Amino acid sequence: MGWGLALVTNAQPAQTASDEIGTVDPVPVRYQLGQELYLENCASCHIALPPAVLPTQTWQQILQDSQHYGVQLPPLINPPRLLVWQYLQTFSRPRTKEEQTPYRLDDSRYFKALHPKVKLPRPIEISSCVSCHSSAANYNFRRLTPEWQSQ
Repeated sequence: MGWGLALVTNAQPAQTASDEIGTVDPVPVRYQLGQELYLENCASCHIALPPAVLPTQTWQQILQDSQHYGVQLPPLINPPRLLVWQYLQTFSRPRTKEEQTPYRLDDSRYFKALHPKVKLPRPIEISSCVSCHSSAANYNFRRLTPEWQSQ
């Protein structure tokens, strides 16, 4: 009886085909608070990037450095920093041994791999994501502008 009760009380509604996953990956419940804290702290100033576009080592540096691309930020302290780190670490990828840690999208092989047919502007600006990802400001990178939907 306890097992059945646990199944019922921990059951999550099944995702239907009409539900839209706004992020690149569905986020399990255990990482959702980290994602929310990431969005709260990062998307308040600029479009929050999906963790997969930069390697794990870049995210680690960003979380440890109060000098954020020329802007002095108050440090994110634990436990929120730890929750954000767990989210970013889980949904990013490690860099290879032979590559430098990229600090710009232009230098990220993951970003380039995710955009194989896209002629990217130079320099790449985070704000330019909305030109193809119409809902990027809402952390939805799956919704594309009409000209990219058939690509």
